[in-house]
Amino acid sequence: MTPARTLYDKHIDSHTVCRLDDQGHVLLYIDRQVINEYTSPQAFSGLREAKRGVWRAETALAVVDHVNPTAPVRIAAMPDSGGARQVSYLAENCRDFGIELLDILDKRQGIEHVIAPEQGFILPGMVIAAGDSHTTTYGALGAFGFGIGTSEIEHLLASQTLVYKRLKSMRVTVDGALAPGLTSKDVIMALIGQIGASGATGYAIEFCGSTIDALSVEARMTICNMAVEAGARGAFMAPDEKVFTYLKDKPRAPKGPSWERAVEKWRALHSDTGAQFDREVNLDASALEPMVTWGTSPDQASPIGARVPDPQDVSNLILRQDMRRALNYMGLEVGMPLSDIVISHAFIGSCTNARIEDLRDAASVVRGRRVAEHVRAMIVPGSTDVRNQAEAEGLAAIFIDAGFEWRQSGCSMCLAMNDDVLAPGDRCASSTNRNFEGRQGAGARTHLMSPAMVAAAAITGHLTDIRHFGDRA
Repeated sequence: MTPARTLYDKHIDSHTVCRLDDQGHVLLYIDRQVINEYTSPQAFSGLREAKRGVWRAETALAVVDHVNPTAPVRIAAMPDSGGARQVSYLAENCRDFGIELLDILDKRQGIEHVIAPEQGFILPGMVIAAGDSHTTTYGALGAFGFGIGTSEIEHLLASQTLVYKRLKSMRVTVDGALAPGLTSKDVIMALIGQIGASGATGYAIEFCGSTIDALSVEARMTICNMAVEAGARGAFMAPDEKVFTYLKDKPRAPKGPSWERAVEKWRALHSDTGAQFDREVNLDASALEPMVTWGTSPDQASPIGARVPDPQDVSNLILRQDMRRALNYMGLEVGMPLSDIVISHAFIGSCTNARIEDLRDAASVVRGRRVAEHVRAMIVPGSTDVRNQAEAEGLAAIFIDAGFEWRQSGCSMCLAMNDDVLAPGDRCASSTNRNFEGRQGAGARTHLMSPAMVAAAAITGHLTDIRHFGDRA
């Protein structure tokens, strides 16, 4: 009898070319990869120096997203000379090696982890590797994605394979109905807070449970995207009818009889009954409250109704020291209500939360209101398609009327690699995925939360409980 296998086992087994040793290393075939201008230059330079070609150029898709300006009027010019060279070198490499490029003026341009799913480039059962840690996003489609380094990008381009070490498996079961105002962002932030920023190191996470089943595909992407902030090198969910519906009319999805055959195979992509996981974690979604970070790590988060925690209450010396450093950097006093924290900026964007559903959530909060006078608020859609759809639905007009800047797509202030940078001391309510020291600019302070929570903070001028927003606005 064939042993029961997890979904992770099925992905890795079906893509293993050969075993390399008894320590779990295999040669893994990779179906597709997405390339950006920031992490690929050295890989292409390595290919050129070794006089190697790209083995299967049609399996790669290149995009400009990290360094490009997001000013309201799109231009091809890069104000930074370093960024300009990265963009031009990517174009040169794609031309010389035969790789499709969605450049800055392409109507499909956007953040790689937004455009790859919306173009149907990612399909259930695939294994995807890319030079960005948030490649885990694709797990929401029943694929298995993980981030790799520059040397691995070169190896992948040259051979379509990677040397890979199998991970341990973790099942996270999320059950219960989310209360009004709660989102998938709160689910993943609560999980990271529960298991810690390194709690999933060495694991691939499979998410399941009634809460996950009830979420939209875009909401699931947020969870898989941020699983890496708990240390996971992979995260995924079994594909279901919602995933099939999401993919059916995507430009690169199979058509006609090919589609029907594909869906029939995809229905088998789930963990077998009785499959054993190395670790089990449970989360009660019905008990969650809107989450915000107060520190400089995604696991330094609390419900919005809480107060800034006291390091003295933590017995672990290392964690206590980390908390003290974080509170000093963030300029917060122990015991201060989180809802009293005044912001200077509000940012809605990133590969975590800049899809159309995220913008709809934010617009429902903003409609008919104005951004606080002391706050600079920005909306950076995840792709040009998302931006166009938001304009067609009237969402852009709502944001502009409220005083938000309505910008072009790109990574933007998520990692401050272009001109969207916070100044020292600025404090930002952000829908992004990381709040490390200097992540949005040297000396800048970042509070992570859902897009709706960011929108509420932009209006009130301070961190705000979305559940009580109507009473306080």
